[in-house]
Amino acid sequence: MEEKFHPDVIIVGTGLAGLTAAMEITNIGKKVLLLDQETEQNIGGQAFWSFGGLFLVNSPQQRRLGIKDSYELALQDWKGTAGFDRKEDYWPRKWAEAYLKFAAYEKYSYISKLGIKLMFMVGWAERGDGSATGHGNSVPRFHVSWGTGTGVVKPFVDKAYEAQEKGLLQMKFRHRVTELILENDKIKGVKGEILENDDKERGAATNRNILSTFEYRAAHTIVASGGIGANHELVRKNWPERLGKAPENMLCGVPAYVDGKMIGITENSGAHIINPDRMWHYTEGIQNWNPIWPKHGIRILPGPSSLWFDAKGNRFPAPFLPGFDTLGTLKHIQNTGFSYSWFILTQKIIKKEFALSGSEQNPDITNKDYALFLKRIFGKKAPGPVEAFKDHGKDFIVSDDLQDLVKRMNELSGDHLLNYEKIKEQIEARDRELDHKFSKDTQVNYIRNTRNYIGDQLGRVAAPHKILDPKNGPLIAVRLNILTRKTLGGIKTNLNGQVLREDDTVIEGLYAAGEAAGFGGGGMHGYRALEGTFLGGCLFSGMKAGQYIAGLKKNMILKS
Repeated sequence: MEEKFHPDVIIVGTGLAGLTAAMEITNIGKKVLLLDQETEQNIGGQAFWSFGGLFLVNSPQQRRLGIKDSYELALQDWKGTAGFDRKEDYWPRKWAEAYLKFAAYEKYSYISKLGIKLMFMVGWAERGDGSATGHGNSVPRFHVSWGTGTGVVKPFVDKAYEAQEKGLLQMKFRHRVTELILENDKIKGVKGEILENDDKERGAATNRNILSTFEYRAAHTIVASGGIGANHELVRKNWPERLGKAPENMLCGVPAYVDGKMIGITENSGAHIINPDRMWHYTEGIQNWNPIWPKHGIRILPGPSSLWFDAKGNRFPAPFLPGFDTLGTLKHIQNTGFSYSWFILTQKIIKKEFALSGSEQNPDITNKDYALFLKRIFGKKAPGPVEAFKDHGKDFIVSDDLQDLVKRMNELSGDHLLNYEKIKEQIEARDRELDHKFSKDTQVNYIRNTRNYIGDQLGRVAAPHKILDPKNGPLIAVRLNILTRKTLGGIKTNLNGQVLREDDTVIEGLYAAGEAAGFGGGGMHGYRALEGTFLGGCLFSGMKAGQYIAGLKKNMILKS
């Protein structure tokens, strides 16, 4: 490190949580050293690749669409979703309550001042388990940033470079932290390895060739290094019995650098790691036909109309419908003994209801292209990236004939478990439910109900139609895989972001934020998440840690 630069704070990780903390600290003139094992082109971390969904409560967008939301309703939904039931959930509960107040009263103003703009339509993700007090969002709360994840990350990246120009911040990439310096029960800095530079594109796996070592010291260190999603060994190690056996084959929804190693390093310094068995993996993963990182998978963000079948051809019961209960559906799939399932749908459904998670899969929103966005809503085909998957994706099958479709589904899986007559009978039974305005089919009734919301009617839910009517075709089958993504447990912290030991005493000089801290407290989501809460969790936990350190008097920092 340059001799003249003496940081007040070291932050490990240049993702959204780390950048938010850095902004809060440098805003009041304190100095920050940002360290990351990856290259500079990866600044922004996993948030850059996200769809840019943000959870807000009673936002202007909601009110304009006639959505009545409140802190009380959001708290009811969060508690029913989280299912807090452990002694260790004390701090996660505190973080959840604080985050919901932020989402209801401060978040919109906070992001607006940074120039983050939201789309006028509000999405309805994780629609729930069918009960008022159980899992799920009672109302639409999924606000997509105009610019997707890149639009969320950009202001914080810009602030980092502005602080660098002012001499308040230094960023050192290819610096992999391997140890926290613990002296007299206080964290005094970090040690690690300098890796050889790499010119691979953003997201691609980089080399791990070690050139030399480093040691940097500061009064305060923030761990904002992300979760374990790309480390399938750790995912399997922490996989809970309640979700069945861990899948033998999983796709990866995050780049290879999301390895979870800093969580273990922090634990070695006395931090209490809680809820490691709580994780958030998706059931609608498809193999990326144009991969960037190893085992690169993309998540389908489905509307509610596709028919969902298990590996043996049994239609999923409610509430295991597309977009309703991710964790419940994951458990249901794992209980079948197979780690894949199937969508069967029509061209009308894929055109209206299929969105793909990821900034790179949504060029219209990412690039703020109004003409292309209007084409998404009113065009005759699905968005370009969706049509590309339909044409090139290994998991997609297209046919005008159901018997041929089932035959090719069996060939793709290699298990030959699907019976054409059985699947035909189930689809025909569902189609008959559209012959009248009444129905006992939960999915049909829900489709009819959800189109009462203008956001779903315009851009998210296809008009009810018969799957086997040729005019709605062609028929499409999609094999769905388990896709690793988010870590819901992690490093236990108090509401200042300070890392806690098992007995809840503070490890002086050490903080954690973002996914490494379970997005706050070691697991503020509990067992399940309401979607749009991950980017917001990074913002909030990074903000809290940054503001706390920023509020400390300069001499207090020097003395510590």
